[in-house]
Amino acid sequence: MGLITSDKKRIVIGLGITGMSVVRCFLREGLPFAVADTRDVPPGLEQLKSDHPELEVRTGPLDADWLSNASELIVSPGIAIAEPAIQAAADAGVAIRGDIDLFCERISAPVIAITGSNAKSTVTTLVGEMAKAAGIDVGVGGNLGTPVLDMLAEREQALYVLELSSFQLETTHLLRAEVATVLNISPDHLDRYDSMQDYYRAKHRIFRGCRKAVVNRDDSLTLPLLPKGVEQLAYHAGRPDLKLFGIAQEQGEDYLAVGLDRLMPVAELPGLGQHNTVNALSALALGFAAGLPQEAMLQALREFRGLPHRCEFIVEKDGVSWVNDSKGTNVGATVAALTGLGPTLAEGAGIVLIAGGVGKGAEFSELNSPMQRFGRGLVLIGEDAPKIAAAVDIETRHADSMADAVAQAAELAAPGDIVLLSPACASFDMFKNFNVRGEAFVQEVEAL
Repeated sequence: MGLITSDKKRIVIGLGITGMSVVRCFLREGLPFAVADTRDVPPGLEQLKSDHPELEVRTGPLDADWLSNASELIVSPGIAIAEPAIQAAADAGVAIRGDIDLFCERISAPVIAITGSNAKSTVTTLVGEMAKAAGIDVGVGGNLGTPVLDMLAEREQALYVLELSSFQLETTHLLRAEVATVLNISPDHLDRYDSMQDYYRAKHRIFRGCRKAVVNRDDSLTLPLLPKGVEQLAYHAGRPDLKLFGIAQEQGEDYLAVGLDRLMPVAELPGLGQHNTVNALSALALGFAAGLPQEAMLQALREFRGLPHRCEFIVEKDGVSWVNDSKGTNVGATVAALTGLGPTLAEGAGIVLIAGGVGKGAEFSELNSPMQRFGRGLVLIGEDAPKIAAAVDIETRHADSMADAVAQAAELAAPGDIVLLSPACASFDMFKNFNVRGEAFVQEVEAL
């Protein structure tokens, strides 16, 4: 645990969920700080001023001179550290930090750290369930659910499983995870990063100082450059080997396996698609690396029903299965959903994909191949619908609302087909967030 001194001039930038967790932490500890937000009237501002009139709070465009006089800036993930005023402060020698660093200073418990373009919420939750099944007092949070500093409000727990975004990792220097992984990397957030290389570098900060690393052998972009002493375990969707988790076949049945050990039949996993199997393998590799007991991990796998809005089976109507993958907010996630669900189709059946929204600067050409293999048709909504239509060569319809999209998908689908909402885009052109988008889809499906 690092020494936390009170003579620094700290400025918390951003009053979103993470920023407010930092504010609460500093208030609990009696540390002096000031607050800034780029919005003129951020949510909760009046309440904060009323409860803590002594706090210096500045809103609107960031003041470079003021920031440059601080000792450290605690920058929320929603604020780009490329902001000119923040860069000016960094150039003046001000430390640029985030909530994960503050958290790591305050704990001695081990951390399992998980990032990736896709599936990180599912795998983080699943590893947390494995630890709970083993009777471990575990905290699960970060970019998912509870902000890390709020987890310290009551007590330090025995183990932490953290989902970390690239934005959080940009400001993280002290992580030194017991086990770290990048599950996968596909183009995302290219509206915030200058290049894929910058996005890749941000993700790979998770490996700094880690004791063990878990690697996805099917994605070369996840392979870390690590010192020789760092132990590595790996997984892939192929045959297992020494320290390599995979899928073994015995008498026509698929098993989750590592080395020569058959762990459990794939058929016992709840959930749809091959990507569900890969998530299970990655969670097993992380759990083994962290020393979780095998029986508890397998019990958790058998009981885990998945997370809402992530390839979530909704209902079958007139022989058509409806699946909600509203969390598919980038192209890689939608490709994973298509290639995961496609092999489950009966011969002659296909997928009707509902996609579209804000593409965050992404290219959509990668959708064409899986849609050629498994697609029945495409229904497009939202801002970047024309870009997706230009990239995917299949029967395409345009809809102006979720109700319209569901109705048109129902017209396109035949018995045996899957209608999949996996937008490959962010939601904020039409919906508050991906949860609201998924709920709108479910509501319209149920109303059919």
